[in-house]
Amino acid sequence: MFVLITYDVETVSESRVKRLRKVAKICEHYGIRVQNSVFEVLVDAAQLTALKAELKKAIDNEKDSVRFYRLGNSYKHKIETMGRSTKIQAGEPLLL
Repeated sequence: MFVLITYDVETVSESRVKRLRKVAKICEHYGIRVQNSVFEVLVDAAQLTALKAELKKAIDNEKDSVRFYRLGNSYKHKIETMGRSTKIQAGEPLLL
């Protein structure tokens, strides 16, 4: 399934900036960054569960937020972009 992940991590102190980097690194492991705090990921149910567990450990539940938008398997018909977009779409083959 195709999932859009957005997050907001409070970055008032250096330890919180580290938390922001950790959240970004976790998301990068599963998908591609399309904006500063927005990732597109193509995962199955087990991978989504693992991703959520990793993020839950990384964030501060009192100060941070993470949102998951499930676009399903027919996501190609639900995404419209304007302006600059990434060259590689999630789930598309990458030929080198």
